[in-house]
Amino acid sequence: MAIDNQEFKNALKLWASGVSVVTANSTEGEQGMTATSFASVSMDPPQILVCIHEGAETGAAIMEDKKFAVNILTAAQEQASNEFAGGSSMQERFDNVHWHQGDLGLPILDDCMVSLECTVVQQVRAGSHWVIIGEVQSTHGQGGEPLLYFNSAYGKVAS
Repeated sequence: MAIDNQEFKNALKLWASGVSVVTANSTEGEQGMTATSFASVSMDPPQILVCIHEGAETGAAIMEDKKFAVNILTAAQEQASNEFAGGSSMQERFDNVHWHQGDLGLPILDDCMVSLECTVVQQVRAGSHWVIIGEVQSTHGQGGEPLLYFNSAYGKVAS
């Protein structure tokens, strides 16, 4: 028998991960959400994946436009992570951070470690989420110290 949701959540919060904001365009405008479920898939061709809840507005925008960006946040971007984690409208999220349009016309957050602009190559339904695989078309970045998430709190890489 599978474990319950709370036991699963308690186990996964002990996995340290980087923090990203996934962005996309829709007919209603820019969409974005904080995501920790992001990984590389392939070097040849260069592919990554993100996991997005089936009800997320950003996921619907990705399905519509077939493009998305993953913005990997620096330790100085905790506010951006919180902004895109919910509780505010899409308009407010984008009004409260600095961003620009990338090479594919996608919203790219300024001052990220790196942003990857992708075209969707595959989407797979997995439980309550979509696993969206994208081929990286463009990158923008400056490096820096990553924003980490561990045990329900933000953290930084130790010196």
